[in-house]
Amino acid sequence: MTLSAQGLRFAYDQRMILNDTGFEALQPGQLTALIGPNASGKSTLFRVIAGLLKPTAGAVHLGDLDLATLSTRARLKRVCFMPQFFAANASLTVFDVVMMARKNLAGWKVSAADMDAVGEALHSAGIGHLSEAYISELSGGQAQMVSVAQALIRQADVYLFDEPTSALDLHHQLDVLSRISETIRARGAIGIVALHDLNLAARFADHLILLRQGQVLAQGSPQEVLHRPEIAATYGVDIHITKGPKEDLVVHAYTS
Repeated sequence: MTLSAQGLRFAYDQRMILNDTGFEALQPGQLTALIGPNASGKSTLFRVIAGLLKPTAGAVHLGDLDLATLSTRARLKRVCFMPQFFAANASLTVFDVVMMARKNLAGWKVSAADMDAVGEALHSAGIGHLSEAYISELSGGQAQMVSVAQALIRQADVYLFDEPTSALDLHHQLDVLSRISETIRARGAIGIVALHDLNLAARFADHLILLRQGQVLAQGSPQEVLHRPEIAATYGVDIHITKGPKEDLVVHAYTS
């Protein structure tokens, strides 16, 4: 089952954010990095895919299914969206909010299997020591790791991560993106992660989508997209691509 979008249009008042935005079919088991500068429409595109915003035109398809035909509840089961800013009741513990994500739309009776699953999710995320901490006590980076754990404990066809590493140090950036990419592949799900760091995108993504001013300028493998002239024009820098010791792409950016 693939994910694709065609002709999406969305505006806040008179300010057009998505303008005939679309992308070709994204494959299951692959991670796509959505790249582009600030205010290019990445968060809005995610919210449209998730069904939180209704476009004035266009459609998002999961396989042959137009997601707009689903009820809100059914769409939430199919599409898991991690927003850029973590939001949860400050009086809840980390364990509580991850448990709520696991039980989302599945009733609230907690079993021993649920308890074990949440404990394992927190351990895998490296935040087991925070299980009894209140959300109000977390740093920005800790809250971001909790948000990723919330998303990954859910079972969905599509996972959308809006800048999941923006508040993390380098070690935790690599750890979080490794877990996201491994989970997407293991579940055969479709994953899209919005990133600003082109080197992280090149390292972890199978596929890139370049977005600028609400339009997709390029789509394809990191090798294809990062060598396109639209990259330098979009970011307003000179870009040179080399290969690292493991044959991974390395992006060097220079201001003129």
